[in-house]
Amino acid sequence: MANITRIKASDEAKKVEKPAKVEKPKKQPKAEKPAKKPEKEGKKVFILFRPFVALGRYLRDSWREIRQVRWPNRKATWKMVLAVLIYTALFVLIISLLDIFFTWLFSLIII
Repeated sequence: MANITRIKASDEAKKVEKPAKVEKPKKQPKAEKPAKKPEKEGKKVFILFRPFVALGRYLRDSWREIRQVRWPNRKATWKMVLAVLIYTALFVLIISLLDIFFTWLFSLIII
């Protein structure tokens, strides 16, 4: 562990002494804890109700996750929509040009 010494502007003329190292107290061994009873994994549910219990648990957990989402505001949403539209138009243009080029190339080869 590094020793940190704080120096003030008024301490420039004075000789700065390092503080004495403080020894850490020795850790005492932990007392043994009594053995825990095995925990139940959940309530036993009749086999026909298990899918409904699982569906309820899924919906509950999904709702908790949705509440933690930080949704973008209207301005950020429109920026993202415009970015998607621009990239889509760009890739449509690139794929169309490649299609026209390969159609022209194959027509030269076949004919």
